[in-house]
Amino acid sequence: MRSKPVVPSRQARQDVESEIDYYLVEEGSEQAALGFIGEIETAYTKLGRHPAMGSPRYAYELDLPGLRSWPLRRYPHLVFYVERADHVEIWRVINGARDIPAWLHED
Repeated sequence: MRSKPVVPSRQARQDVESEIDYYLVEEGSEQAALGFIGEIETAYTKLGRHPAMGSPRYAYELDLPGLRSWPLRRYPHLVFYVERADHVEIWRVINGARDIPAWLHED
């Protein structure tokens, strides 16, 4: 099976940058920030290869057909995405402790 390109939205890129800033500034941990970046890269690679592996839970809760989520392994974040015909579109990267439905609707 061929891997599809993974294309993060502007909001997903902003989510990732905000979390990196949090780990660097608030936590003061370059190691945590680098680990988070590594987890994001690993998740994006997996999703490009196997886009159907994520959970459709929030698709049903929010009535957003095709929406899936994938948890990061070592960080409390979920990657929200939709598989398109020629790529995987990353919508958001959100801390799982947040109000997920509200954050998904933020613009």
